[in-house]
Amino acid sequence: MKALVKVTLKNGVLDPQGKAIHQALGSLGFDGIDQVRQGKLIEIDLNENDEAKAHAQVEKMCEKLLANMVIENYSIELEAS
Repeated sequence: MKALVKVTLKNGVLDPQGKAIHQALGSLGFDGIDQVRQGKLIEIDLNENDEAKAHAQVEKMCEKLLANMVIENYSIELEAS
C-alpha cells in the first residue's frame, strides 16, 4: 500500500517560501495570483494491506516526525499498490 502525506502550513502561519514563489511568478508575468502557500508531499510505501492499520501507522508518523503539529496540518491518502 502507498501512502501520500500532504503537509501544509496552518492558516495564519507566515510562509516566506510561498511569498518568494508568489513574487517570482509575478516577475515572470503570471498575473492574477492572490496568494501562494508552499507545502510538501511525502510518498511512503508500506508493507500493510489493512487500510485502517496503514492509516493509523502513517498518522503516528505524521505526529512524531513528518509534520510539526504546532504550525502544520497534514492529510493522508492511501492507494493500493
